[in-house]
Amino acid sequence: MSTLEILSAYDQAPMATLPLQSEEEALSHLANAYALYTDKSHWLSVEQRVAILEKAADLIRERRLELALEAAREGGKPLVDSRVEIDRAIDGIKVAIKELTHLHGEEIPMGLNKASEGRMAFTRRVPRGVVLAISAFNHPFNLIVHQAIPAVAAGCPVLVKPASTTPLSCRNLIQILYEAGLPEHWCQMVLCENEVAERLVTDERISFLTFIGSGRVGWYLRSKLPPGATCALEHGGAAPVIVDRTADLDKAIPLLTKGGYYHAGQVCVSVQRIFAHKEIADALCDGLQQAVQGLRVGDPTLEETDVGPLILPREVDRVDRWVRNAVTGGATLLCGGRKLSDTSYAPTLLRDVAADTELMTQEVFGPVVCVNSYDSLDEAIEQANGVEFAFQAAVFTNDLQVMLGAISDLEGLAVMVNDHTAFRVDWMPFGGYKQSGLGVGGIGHTLRDMTLEKMFVIKQ
Repeated sequence: MSTLEILSAYDQAPMATLPLQSEEEALSHLANAYALYTDKSHWLSVEQRVAILEKAADLIRERRLELALEAAREGGKPLVDSRVEIDRAIDGIKVAIKELTHLHGEEIPMGLNKASEGRMAFTRRVPRGVVLAISAFNHPFNLIVHQAIPAVAAGCPVLVKPASTTPLSCRNLIQILYEAGLPEHWCQMVLCENEVAERLVTDERISFLTFIGSGRVGWYLRSKLPPGATCALEHGGAAPVIVDRTADLDKAIPLLTKGGYYHAGQVCVSVQRIFAHKEIADALCDGLQQAVQGLRVGDPTLEETDVGPLILPREVDRVDRWVRNAVTGGATLLCGGRKLSDTSYAPTLLRDVAADTELMTQEVFGPVVCVNSYDSLDEAIEQANGVEFAFQAAVFTNDLQVMLGAISDLEGLAVMVNDHTAFRVDWMPFGGYKQSGLGVGGIGHTLRDMTLEKMFVIKQ
């Protein structure tokens, strides 16, 4: 039997060894899930689903610190932020329960012409089918909540493939669901090689794919879906921020620091590219440099740590290579720019980075922020929009016209005003534009995606 060794992101210490499932075992899980869906006698009532979710939320709350510590160890997110992740997971389950009260159909007008006389028509929401959730490492507990909990709430059996680096948080959530009363085959973890996951994607018994990960993989898997299946894809981006000359820098700098270096920049909407008006660019860089140099890098399980490790040593090498390429291309290194260990990279700030470098054209997924100056708002927006990714953007300004111009013209499905690009609450719509993804996430939106509106017409 093949196995997977789970290592701590910070010191690479062994945490657990889990069995990898073969294609035969994965397809067996799928068969069990499909059998549940096709036999309506096994379906869970809304009342049962609500009771399970309420109990699961209570269990997570009781184990908050334990769950946060394990997430911090396997994924590297500092404990202070991992605790917030667990709290968000609890809130996400509450949102799913609340959304069930809004998950309903509607009356379809009849009697409007001769053909529809004497009829009534209504719709109702029904489970779409078996869900396959393929997840990412950077929020190892809450991403599973966003993908699996809507399926449970909607009444869809769900198979979950976690990231190979962070399966323990996924296992913890699923075990909590079982403890809360969810029958085993309604939510199953499938820890497998990518080839096996692709085999699941192509199976005609899959009705909905929810994928969080790289654009290259996501768009490829979408092309492999069977006829009739649909999907939601979340790929991330290279988030732009415009800082206008009227911006309050005392407020902007702490927010930009948090948004750029939270979880070592390993967030799909991390602040990455800042475009600062030339009149305030020097002051902004001076303030950011001071703030970034004050960040504490270290063991993510310690209370005082601000920035933890990258998920794998090879990612440290990649980030270092991209920073060196930027400096070679003419960028000024203001701070950082070096490996601290095999797993950690110094929080890095660069200025005047060439538009064609990796740091300005691709998602860095590391603790690196670039600042370039601009003369006009049109110039800033053109540079901000000059990549193939558009997830969330931001503008800092106290000028109404600048705010309205940025909201109108910045690409992306969300524009934050006087806040960093990584702001999110779990009930808001969340989605990518261009190559950043497909569909809209958020607990309620995902829950609706996992259902179908079925109509029935009654002839009187």
